[in-house]
Amino acid sequence: MTYMDVLQQVKKKQLESVYLLYGTESYFIQKITTAIKTAVLSNDANSDEHFTIYDLEETPVQDVIADAETYPLFGGMKLIIATNPSFLKTKPDKLPFEHDLDRLTWYLQEPVDYSIIIFTAPYEKIDERKKVAKLLKQNGTTAECNPIKEYDLRSWISNFASSMGLSIQDDVYELLESELTADLHLLRNELYKLKLYVGENGTVTREIAEKLVAYTGNSTSLRLVDAVIDRDLHRAILIYKDLEKINEEPVGLVALLAFQFRAILRVKLLNRKGYSQSQMQKQLGTHPYVIKMALQREKKFTATRLQDIMDKLAETDHAMKDGSMEKELAFELLLYHLVQ
Repeated sequence: MTYMDVLQQVKKKQLESVYLLYGTESYFIQKITTAIKTAVLSNDANSDEHFTIYDLEETPVQDVIADAETYPLFGGMKLIIATNPSFLKTKPDKLPFEHDLDRLTWYLQEPVDYSIIIFTAPYEKIDERKKVAKLLKQNGTTAECNPIKEYDLRSWISNFASSMGLSIQDDVYELLESELTADLHLLRNELYKLKLYVGENGTVTREIAEKLVAYTGNSTSLRLVDAVIDRDLHRAILIYKDLEKINEEPVGLVALLAFQFRAILRVKLLNRKGYSQSQMQKQLGTHPYVIKMALQREKKFTATRLQDIMDKLAETDHAMKDGSMEKELAFELLLYHLVQ
């Protein structure tokens, strides 16, 4: 089932005895577990006694089942969350104890009606060929909680903004899509920060977003590329010094610059062949905003100059990694070369 399907069922209080939530999008897992906890324990005077979290990297699953089968002392329902069930992975983690999976499979066939167990597996995939995984799907509710697709990001931005009473100008969407990618926790936090700044029913402009949205690796490299394009060594050095203060590594910054200039070079070559922007995006598998910005930038470079920049980035990366040059000095010299 999808995240939304499970969430809608829970909100209608159509609850199951066992849930499996797997995937790397923690926002989805947290929303479902919170909704189940609210549905099960919100009116329970003994909610603290009826709610337990186990880490299956520290506790064998048979102990979790024993807890689930123990009738609650004060009556009512018990809610148990069991995290990190690595036995669902193709290659389970090595642990100092054994999980009794036979005990779990027996329970899954006849779970008690006074306990709900939520297994949360922060893995992109589980091994669905395993007997225990099949039983979890057959006798419980399974929800895939992996990150949203890039083409869905705009609608999530719009939904979050609407729920917060925010109005967002059109050109801000591209910035948010590029900077925050598909991390919904980060997206929601950044939008909430914008709400605090503009107030209830306020409007977020491009200027406000650029000032307040937390810079990611992608935005860092874009700012440095802009400084290089403008041949503004002073600004490039200032950006670098700001990044030093938050412990950004020069090697990582070289990699980020390489990503941007590689995109510019590849877009330039595809543009020569008559590719459309959508065709470029499909060919390169890159966010549409990256393609759009690369198209704007490629006009300011020859293919030869871009290849020279890529060579210089590779040389700097090698010098940093083999220790032949001090990293900070190597990066400043790189910036000097790029603005020439």
